[in-house]
Amino acid sequence: MSARIEVHPALDRLLEAVRACRACDAHLPHGPRPVLQAGATARILIVGQAPGAKVHASGVPWDDRSGERLRDWMGIGAETFYDSACVAIVPMGYCYPGRGASGDLPPRRECAQLWLDRLLAQMPRIELTLLVGRYAQAHFLRGAGYTSVTATTRGWRDHAPRFIPLPHPSPRNVAWFKANPWFDDDLLPVLRRCVRKLVGG
Repeated sequence: MSARIEVHPALDRLLEAVRACRACDAHLPHGPRPVLQAGATARILIVGQAPGAKVHASGVPWDDRSGERLRDWMGIGAETFYDSACVAIVPMGYCYPGRGASGDLPPRRECAQLWLDRLLAQMPRIELTLLVGRYAQAHFLRGAGYTSVTATTRGWRDHAPRFIPLPHPSPRNVAWFKANPWFDDDLLPVLRRCVRKLVGG
């Protein structure tokens, strides 16, 4: 996609532009409602897939059971999680894409094409990026070891401490968590230490 790049002098103005974006209006069955969180001083970035129906309704990122599990993985409460000065939340798609035959549809590509690099440029203090699920991992780790969510997450040491790949914390993935005990035993303690260091807890 070739789009004219506008210069945004500050992150707040850029966020206003992102939240006003209607580039995918014709393709979103529930209409556009970009949901993200960013702060110029944030040191942790969470990149997931796209908002689900509940998050679309509330306008609050990770405002569901998956978010509860993600916060538990990170070892932080909602107050820290939703502090944009500490934690940025920028999914691959900012609007709920609707449902498909086997779950939510993939995130729209336009979001990353139009906005992702601009947002990252306005958050120079990011030290840890959590890549939740295959779309985030494929985008950020392309050419650097991404093969599948399980293989990439199992090989998390290859990408840490800058990136930590994670499976989606959906309740539908309980079987995966049970089949991969190394995730709780090996990865999560490191994740919590990294997060604690960066949020000052």
